[in-house]
Amino acid sequence: MTQEELREAAKIGRNTASRVCSDPEYTPSASTIKKLMKVVRRVDPNAKVDDFFDM
Repeated sequence: MTQEELREAAKIGRNTASRVCSDPEYTPSASTIKKLMKVVRRVDPNAKVDDFFDM
């Protein structure tokens, strides 16, 4: 899945998608994480937030 496909599916902004994908120190808002995980779980139903973000 490309960054653009993820962004469109999750309905998040370009800047947010860019930061999520490129800045390891960035922690998105809870609502953004929820949107992203909904899309990620379409590909991997067992994916966990901890797989992507330090929470």
